[in-house]
Amino acid sequence: MNKEKNLKPSKELPLGFIDRQEQELLIRDFIISNIKEVMIKYGFQYLETPSFEYTDSIGKFLPDKERPDQGVFSFKDENKWLSLRYDLTAPLARYVAKNYLEIPKPFKRYQLGTVWRNEKPGPGRFREFLQFDADYVGTNSLQADAELCILISEILQKCGLDKKDYTVKISSRKFTDKLFEELKIKSKEQISTTLRALDKIDRLGWGEAKKLLGEGRKDKSGDYTKGANLNSDQIKIIENALKSKTSDSQDVLEIIKIFKDYNFENYKFDPTVIRGLEYYTGSIFEVNLNFEVKNSKGQAIQFGSIGGGGRYDNLVGNFGNFDCPATGISIGLDRLVFALMQKKDFKIKTTRPVVICVFDKNKNKEYVEILNKLRISNISSEIYPGEGKLKKQMEYANKIGSPAAILYGDDEIKSGKVTLKNLETGKESLVKIEDLANEIKKLL
Repeated sequence: MNKEKNLKPSKELPLGFIDRQEQELLIRDFIISNIKEVMIKYGFQYLETPSFEYTDSIGKFLPDKERPDQGVFSFKDENKWLSLRYDLTAPLARYVAKNYLEIPKPFKRYQLGTVWRNEKPGPGRFREFLQFDADYVGTNSLQADAELCILISEILQKCGLDKKDYTVKISSRKFTDKLFEELKIKSKEQISTTLRALDKIDRLGWGEAKKLLGEGRKDKSGDYTKGANLNSDQIKIIENALKSKTSDSQDVLEIIKIFKDYNFENYKFDPTVIRGLEYYTGSIFEVNLNFEVKNSKGQAIQFGSIGGGGRYDNLVGNFGNFDCPATGISIGLDRLVFALMQKKDFKIKTTRPVVICVFDKNKNKEYVEILNKLRISNISSEIYPGEGKLKKQMEYANKIGSPAAILYGDDEIKSGKVTLKNLETGKESLVKIEDLANEIKKLL
């Protein structure tokens, strides 16, 4: 007889996904609280859109693929395809179109949300990550573009970075439009492939990006990416253009003028800032960290971009006859947290409960009375939630990092006191129940 194998589910995660533990999450919460403070100060409204959208609402805006079912996680619901959102910008454009008559113009919104990308994962590149977006919708004013760069700078400084630690790079899509005219490129597919190749200069370096501008590139894993098929003369024109130190784009010059009004100096014009998304129409910006971090192999690497954005004046119009210029910026929060954890000691203290040890289950009422006194005093506390002798209970308390254990056995019950054990020093003391909360606070 053939016995069926007892197959067990895998304990491993799919590639591109990660479990995030408490220390990282607490630092992320700290960053989010700073973001919210800045956004309220700048007058932005908080918005949340669903994780799923109709695929045709976001598919045509994907940066790396033209087919809607590539680059996103999708499934068919009845007769329509649904996809997990790829970014927070396309859903915003859909929201604005749907609520166009009700919302104020300009509409200033910020959002914190998870996005999903069905792309090849790599070091520091995940298929699921948390993103922060801030956008102005319904204005041509470059004051909006400038303020987005300034508010991101304020957020980074509130999170503990110095001005030398980051740079806001600015450029303009008008730079690439002029470049494509000079290159005599008119094919939408070739323009799109060229933009994606240029957007990878920061990550791959010019040598590898140059291959993507030509015939194509094979990465370390052996995967081949088809190139833009530009000739050597065209590639040389691009290389020379990217060496420019000043801009003649009016939008960039106007933003720099506004920066001066704010006394904002932590920026740099950089024509290599391309941003691969096809929906950008004007100014574009990128936020770069200037310090090294260690990767998973312990190697020091330049971290580079944590996000960016730009002007997308035609995106809302894709949903109907809307004249609705817009500009926005996005920050990958998980990348920012990863970098900040290596740069700065946050000294974020984790709260662990005081453990009330169980000597006799029949005395549960007495344990609950002690528990309630502690919780009323806003002290994190718990009755040992498992089963086992005192040694096992103490092992549990030490493993979770509890500051103290409370022993309340027969001797303590008779005396009307508890034994309070400081788990950091090992010192024990008899304490009256009415004094217990104050004694514990001295240990915290």
